[in-house]
Amino acid sequence: MSTEKYHTLLPFFEELQGERVVIRPYRESDAQALFEAVSESRDHIRPWLGFADAHQTIEESRDFIIHQQAQILLREDMNLSLWDKASRRFVGGMGLHPHDWKIPYFEIGYWLRASATGHGYTTEAVKLLTNYVFTQFKANRVEIRCDEKNTRSAAVPQRLGFVQEARLRNNALTTAGDLRTTLVFALTPDDKRT
Repeated sequence: MSTEKYHTLLPFFEELQGERVVIRPYRESDAQALFEAVSESRDHIRPWLGFADAHQTIEESRDFIIHQQAQILLREDMNLSLWDKASRRFVGGMGLHPHDWKIPYFEIGYWLRASATGHGYTTEAVKLLTNYVFTQFKANRVEIRCDEKNTRSAAVPQRLGFVQEARLRNNALTTAGDLRTTLVFALTPDDKRT
């Protein structure tokens, strides 16, 4: 059932292109764009993401990117950048988080800068990344989790045919320290994808 004993040797894409989006690993030269996107979006992402108050300087964003590059090489965690294909504008980030390479089982996370919401970027990007993981890594499970109050985030897996498997009540704390209820969506190879 395992994809590869040495998953660090599995090839990983330089870029995934959709109709309107491009997904790729971060480059050091992306530090300015990442810094600006987070700066613009702090209030927008703060309720959902703990890094809303990070990226206070371009150097902090560069340091983050260098750490992400190392994690991708090791296949421990794969945080990726998301770009508008036509304008090459940085619109947000995605994460491909391995839970268990032996199964293989992954989680996908995502965020968009405030000015990029409502344009379908996330849905297209999640579909691209999900298809990649099933095809290239032979995934047996791809999961998306979100706060139940984050209805825009929950709409993405629902649009793509992910099955809502759970509603975990009071299972985590929000960034404000309140109890959170988490929705769990998943796809397996036997599920119909849209």
